[in-house]
Amino acid sequence: MKTIWLTAVLLTLVACSEGQDSSVMQADARWYSQAQVDMGRVVFGQNCAACHGYYAQVNSDWKKAMPDAQDPPPALNGTAHAWHHPMKALKRTIDMGGVPLGGKMPAFRDKLNNAEKEAAIAYFQSFWSDEVYTAWLGRGGFKP
Repeated sequence: MKTIWLTAVLLTLVACSEGQDSSVMQADARWYSQAQVDMGRVVFGQNCAACHGYYAQVNSDWKKAMPDAQDPPPALNGTAHAWHHPMKALKRTIDMGGVPLGGKMPAFRDKLNNAEKEAAIAYFQSFWSDEVYTAWLGRGGFKP
């Protein structure tokens, strides 16, 4: 009985590790934890949701300028362009805001610490489909 159990465990380990490069992050093994998403829900709700929507879903028509000729805040839920940007650019946008790029987003460099910024990103990335997250990884999205 022990031999059968041990064989089954070994075969499972081999099957799970076969063909996987441990240095490549898979979509089902995202960089963030559930605790970061939970913290991010609060941070995002207090600092970002007024413009981006509580579920990071505002604005489905983010490419269309508003009456004041400004670009509207994009959805961050994986349906707009945020997934095209690597982690470094996402953090830079949070730090610097959109004003340097002609937008209205305020800077959060002095308002949020690094853990809060990462939690906000974890929160909105938690809405990304596996396909979007995998595409983000493929573009070099997560570089520690």
